[in-house]
Amino acid sequence: MRTHFIAIGGSAMHNLAIALKDKGYHVTGSDDAIFEPSKSRLEKKGILPEELGWFPEKITSDIDAVILGMHAHQDNPELAKAKELGLKIYSYPEFLYEQSKNKTRVVIAGSHGKTTITSMILHVLNFHQKDVDYMVGAQLEGFDCMVKLTEDNDFMVLEGDEYLSSPIDLRSKFLLYQPNIALMSGIAWDHINVFKTFDDYIEQFRRFVASITPGGVLVYNEEDAEVVKVVENAENYFRKIPYKTPEYEISNGKVLLKTEMGDIPLSVFGAHNLLNLEGARHICHTLGIMDEDFYDAIMSFKGASKRLEKVEREDKGILYKDFAHAPSKVKAAVKAFCEQFKNEKKYGFLELHTYSSLNPVFLEQYDHAMDGLEEAIVFYSEDALKIKRMEPISPDLIKEKFKNENLKVFTNAEELHAYWDLLDKTKGVYMMMSSGNFGGLDLTK
Repeated sequence: MRTHFIAIGGSAMHNLAIALKDKGYHVTGSDDAIFEPSKSRLEKKGILPEELGWFPEKITSDIDAVILGMHAHQDNPELAKAKELGLKIYSYPEFLYEQSKNKTRVVIAGSHGKTTITSMILHVLNFHQKDVDYMVGAQLEGFDCMVKLTEDNDFMVLEGDEYLSSPIDLRSKFLLYQPNIALMSGIAWDHINVFKTFDDYIEQFRRFVASITPGGVLVYNEEDAEVVKVVENAENYFRKIPYKTPEYEISNGKVLLKTEMGDIPLSVFGAHNLLNLEGARHICHTLGIMDEDFYDAIMSFKGASKRLEKVEREDKGILYKDFAHAPSKVKAAVKAFCEQFKNEKKYGFLELHTYSSLNPVFLEQYDHAMDGLEEAIVFYSEDALKIKRMEPISPDLIKEKFKNENLKVFTNAEELHAYWDLLDKTKGVYMMMSSGNFGGLDLTK
């Protein structure tokens, strides 16, 4: 099968391209910018475009599938040529469904926790040598590629994102998967640039639940009021399995999960991760993994990439980085950090750089998000606001919205880096929360 990727360099797109190459497909692609690690990984597989840019001449009538990434625009010249030739154009999720439509599809959805839960499930299945197809949004230990597609496997585990499918398909990605088994971890308003109101955002989850196949299964977080409302108001038929935070304790800095089989030591921490673990356990149970086997495997789970991930520093200082940037994720990460390191001085850094996080209306969602930290620092770039054509934001407004008068606010990367360099990283504990890089800050030094 001949496939062509428009915007092959994306974190999700390049993984799918590699998976199809491994499956034996003929893969080509284009992009106007490709960064690491996508560049090296595509090059290793022999599918890195020879030059950057868009080339309509690459689009020929013998291509079986054109896969369109979100990075491309509606007026992309390769897209125009594909339409002109009448080629089949797929969004990323649409093509994944096409590859899995004859399998049992397990879809993990939610505003937060979905990557970690999906990663936990895959870790357990891999530990017990249970082979499944999958797609997950973070690099996992023991996995070379974050997408796997085969002809033989009966199950496919998919991380279900509520963001848009492609520039020409404005449906939420997870609405295309039609799950047989689903999980919903939580609902907290995100992607304000697309979903202008909270109800518009919740509507995507209502539609997701409605897309569960008849007689399917939904595992859901019963501690989340919005999730419970969506589940209770659903009109289609499926089996409902609620879950909640299990009992645990922290002893000598180690998290112990309380179970009927005794205390289970874990390598992850935070109440939200214990809640994620419980959701993963229920999903694994539906896939034939008994509790004893689940606990045996989950003890060695160290977390998904950039989810409370410990950074090895040259000075041996204790520092964690987390992908958290949306308010609910920041609050969960800070709470976990404060609980885990009660007796240490805690420094928390948050970078605001997404469209939502820089919107004054949305900023209200961050109220008290950094409470509990002895030193709380927020960084955003005034240049980023200009690039996004957004109105300036004052540091005082940030403090007001966070409801934290002691907040330190930096708007210039050089000043942030100067402050960082003055800190003795061997004293106290540090958490860096961002989907960016704090203006190029090296966290290992």
